[in-house]
Amino acid sequence: MESTQQLFDQYVIPTYGRFPLTLERGEGCRVWDEAGKEYLDFGAGIAVCSLGHSHPRVVDAMTRQARKLTHTSNLYYTRPQGELAQRLVRLVGHAGKVFLCNSGAEANEGLYKLARKFGNETRSPLPRHAAGEELDYASNRFEILTFDGSFHGRTLAGIAATGQEKVKKGFDPITPGFRHVPFNDAPELFRSIGPDTVAILMEPIQGEIGVRPATVQFLKAVRQMCDDHGLLLMFDEIQSGLGRTGDWCGWKTLADEGVTPDAVSWAKGIADGYPMGAFWVRDREIAMKDGSKMSLANLLGPGSHGTTFGGTPLGCTVANEVLSIIEEENLLANAREMGAYAKAAIENLRSPFIKEVRGVGLMMAFEMVADFSERIGDSRTPSMAMIARLHENGLLSVPSGTHSVRWLPPLNITRADIDRAVEILRSVLP
Repeated sequence: MESTQQLFDQYVIPTYGRFPLTLERGEGCRVWDEAGKEYLDFGAGIAVCSLGHSHPRVVDAMTRQARKLTHTSNLYYTRPQGELAQRLVRLVGHAGKVFLCNSGAEANEGLYKLARKFGNETRSPLPRHAAGEELDYASNRFEILTFDGSFHGRTLAGIAATGQEKVKKGFDPITPGFRHVPFNDAPELFRSIGPDTVAILMEPIQGEIGVRPATVQFLKAVRQMCDDHGLLLMFDEIQSGLGRTGDWCGWKTLADEGVTPDAVSWAKGIADGYPMGAFWVRDREIAMKDGSKMSLANLLGPGSHGTTFGGTPLGCTVANEVLSIIEEENLLANAREMGAYAKAAIENLRSPFIKEVRGVGLMMAFEMVADFSERIGDSRTPSMAMIARLHENGLLSVPSGTHSVRWLPPLNITRADIDRAVEILRSVLP
């Protein structure tokens, strides 16, 4: 009989560079491979398993709903979807509406479409720009500004939005309508706003490039620019949202006031591993080209967007249970406390091989020194060389760029588990 890896080699399209691990089961923050070796999971499916693996309440909720109703078309109403949308609006803390889908890439597609429709159907403003001159706005604005180092998914529009050239290779011509500017550089962003610009899309905390948060000043400046120029401010919180930073909304951890977005995308931790994504749109008045007014939250009307599997009764029941557990068990506070504890513990190693430790709640990364691979005689990038050492010693971690390693453990992680992870890290450092 073929091994699991042989099955992949023969039958699975090789879009992933997989690590030589074959995982079979999980419980809490631990997983086991087919040979029975145990690993402490500080990747959590790349920030997906908010409650770890096989949480009993999630399993029970999934089982109960599966016996009742798993799927029905979005041509009909189901209560779990309405309740999940209501909960997500409450967690944002501002009036709005929610669209439920299957993944982060799909949630971001909804944001791109919202921006395009906004640019095509609303009245364009004529604000003053840098030297006091008025911008001659296009009649149908479509350009979305994003940031260097960003990551917004693997669809054609997602890779166009992503500010990393490596994801674009081989997919020319790149979907038009996106332009990248330096992150945390307000003057350059201001200069980049043009007559076609309709929205700014940003991760308040960039994840794939090594956990790099926006500054408070930058977040507030971006919100002000959007207000001054009639742009939508859209946050990609797929990795940083719904508890990961110690708040329901990652941007609130960074800047609690004055930066309310117009739209937010989520996925990853929303349903503890069940495929789920969502985006929220703010309830605010917008002026249409025909002179009428409507809510931005209603701009994507019937026929403008859809999904077959998004918002199923099963998926929404699971997500509602996950978010209830996070609330009831006070896991936002645990994320803040354990994140600070883990960050300090890594820093206290005082390793000459670790250049910097960054973290917001349980979204953390440590960056290896530039010549780490050369110093240990490994031809791989510093992040991959370190990941290999951690895996060998029973700690799953996630590479982030060429030099950083991410820790994204479950929100219910304990101090003892962090101590064990730091001990493994200490043991593999030269």
